[in-house]
Formats: sequence, structure tokens, C-alpha cells
Amino acid sequence: MARDDQPHGGNNRLRAARLKQGLRSQNEAAAAISLAGQRVLEDPHFDVAVRTYRKWESNDPGWPRADYQAAIEATFGQPVTRLGFDTPDDYPVDSTEDDVERRSFMSATAAALTAGPIPPRQVDPDLIPYFQQQLEGHYRADMMLGPLDLIGTVSEQYSLIDRLSRNATGDTRRGLLRSGAAYAALVGWLYQDAGDLAAAAFWRGVTGEIAARSRDAQLVGYALVNHASVRTDLGDGVGVTDLCEAALANPRNLAPKVRVMALQQQAHGASLTGDRSSVDKLLAQAGRLINRVDDELPWGNACRRTPGYLEVQRATCYGRLGLHAEAADLWTQVIGPASGVGRRDSGVWLARHATVCARAKAPDQAAEIGARAAQIAVETGSARMRRELGALSSAMRPWQDAPVGRELAQALAPALEGAS
Repeated sequence: MARDDQPHGGNNRLRAARLKQGLRSQNEAAAAISLAGQRVLEDPHFDVAVRTYRKWESNDPGWPRADYQAAIEATFGQPVTRLGFDTPDDYPVDSTEDDVERRSFMSATAAALTAGPIPPRQVDPDLIPYFQQQLEGHYRADMMLGPLDLIGTVSEQYSLIDRLSRNATGDTRRGLLRSGAAYAALVGWLYQDAGDLAAAAFWRGVTGEIAARSRDAQLVGYALVNHASVRTDLGDGVGVTDLCEAALANPRNLAPKVRVMALQQQAHGASLTGDRSSVDKLLAQAGRLINRVDDELPWGNACRRTPGYLEVQRATCYGRLGLHAEAADLWTQVIGPASGVGRRDSGVWLARHATVCARAKAPDQAAEIGARAAQIAVETGSARMRRELGALSSAMRPWQDAPVGRELAQALAPALEGAS
């Protein structure tokens, strides 16, 4: 039975199961499976090499041998048929297996949602500013650390907010719903950055549901933009445009920040469909609004926090459009001032800069910038950054046998293998 979830970051189902178990790196996963195998197989010498586990999380995971299967299932509590392996055609599976597999990604996230009735308790309204302050801290930590250290923490806090909101009433309940939507959006982003787009889309759906329940027009618009960002990573420019147009359907009801977010995301959609004119028009509209962003909303503040925010978006869009020299010039101007925002974002931008340099026939500059980005990718575990570095590796193929190409390939190898 062939898998249908290949394109982004390898075996996303196994990666999601690993993250759910709190195993931050592939090394930790190999060690955990080794211990589980020693226990269930009663073999003290059973061992899974890190190289073997890396293959299982790659785009070509194969089908593990029987003793490995037993150890994997003991570690993750799921059959191997639900963990993204290439199931042999003659393997006996239940006729409902396909439907189960398509829903299996939810197992990594649904545990954060509390089912059933909640015991009654008094909910103090002062919890709302507490959660808002914590949210800002999580945003800052994400920019410095990447997703792997935060997914569990933030999803647990969402679960707490969800439980509290079921007991709260009036303004307290609405305030908790607004906080819950922002936390769900952050969890979705963390999964997106970790390369698990299925789990990211699930959490974007949670964000939209909670935003609708809060009856907050700003959050509803924000939730639609978050959905659009997943569509951008999927390469669906038309879907991005549809969602952003929906967010902007009643612009007078939206804060300038939400309009800026929707317009810049729609520009990414236009770049995916090859429409430079619309990219420039949409970013110009956002530019007329950005100095009016002065709200106290705790989410979506990258446009205030990031120097040259819209030019960062323009450089990314121009790179997609094949305007490599123009994009390289823009990255040269914006990366330095914007780099103080966070190490993970700086790594993504450096990787994009390196790629357009390579495509603009400047391999030495591409190699120097790309090596810096590779180190950040290893430190943060960002699958989004690894994807950008994969694009850089492809762009450098004309020089793969030259010294500059070999040196860069050596620098990229740990990041592209997903080493932690």
C-alpha cells in the first residue's frame, strides 16, 4: 500500500509519533526503540543504529524487519502500518486501514484536546493576562530555539486553557477562548516548522474553530491567514489567495495588523502563481498600513518586531518568481537589520539568500552564506530550514564537483540528514 504524504520533510507520520513521545532528536528515538526492543524481545543485545532510524524518517523509509517492527510498535504504541512505512503489497491489512491511516496524524495532536465533561471549578479572570504574558515568552523562545523544545509545552497550555474555558462564563470565557485560539495557532506553527504539515493543518483548524466561538473578527481573520500559510508551504497559490481574500472580505472590521498579515500572505500566493504585478501591488497596500499597527493583541506581531518585515516577504516572493539577482540584493539589505529578531528566522533567511545567490551564478557567496544557515538548522531542528537548504543543494549542482560545491555539501550534510 503506497503512502501519499511524501513531499515535505520525509516520513512525517513517524516524526509526529516521535515528537508526541517527547523524543526531540533522531538519536533519542533510536535509543528509545533499542530499549523497547530489548524489553519486548528479551534480547539485551538488540540495538537500532541512528543511521537506520534516520532512513525510517526519510522520504524512503522502506519496510522494517520483524524484530524492528516489534520494537517500533512498543515504543510508539501504534502498528507500523500507521507510521508511514512502505507497506508491502502482499501485507494483510484490514479494509478500513486506509481511512485509519489518513486520520492517524491526529494522534499526535488530539491528545492535547480534553474530551468529556470537566469538573467544576472557579476560574479567576486574572488568568487571562497570565496566559497572554506566557504566549509572548513562547513566541520569543520559538524564534531562538525552533519547534522541538516547545511543541509539548505549548500544547499542554492550550489543553489547560481549553479546560478552564469550559467552566468560565461571560467576559472571562471569551477572554480564554481568545487566548486559546492564539495558543492553538502557535502549536500549528510549531508543527509546520517541524515539517509535519498534516498536524499543522489540524491545529489551524482548531484555531479557526476557537476563533469563531470567540466571535472575535480579528482572530477569525488571523485564523484564515494561518490556514493560508500552510497552503503556501504546500505550494497551493490559488488556495492561499482564496483564504486571504476571505480574511479581507470586510476590511473595515479588521485591525491594520490583520490586514497587513493577510496582504503579505496573499503576496506569497501570487508569487506561487507567477504573478509579480500582484506581489508588488499587495505588498504596497500592506506598506501603507504597517505604520498604523498599534493594537495590543498578543499575537501576530512579527510585522512590528522585524525590521524590514515587508522587504523580507518581497525577497522571498522574488526568489520564488525566479528574480534571483533582485532577491539577492534585497536579502543583502534586510538580513543584517532583521537578524536580531531570532536565530531560527535568520537561518531561514540566510538559506533563501544563499539559494538565490547560487541561482544568480555567485557560488562562492552562496557557499559562505549557506554554511552559516546549515549550522543554525542543526541547532534548531527546523524542517522548514532544512527544506530551504535542500533547495540550496539543488541550486549548487552545477558546482558539485568543484571545491566550493564539495565544501558546501560537507557543511550541509548534518542539516540535510536531520541530525540533532
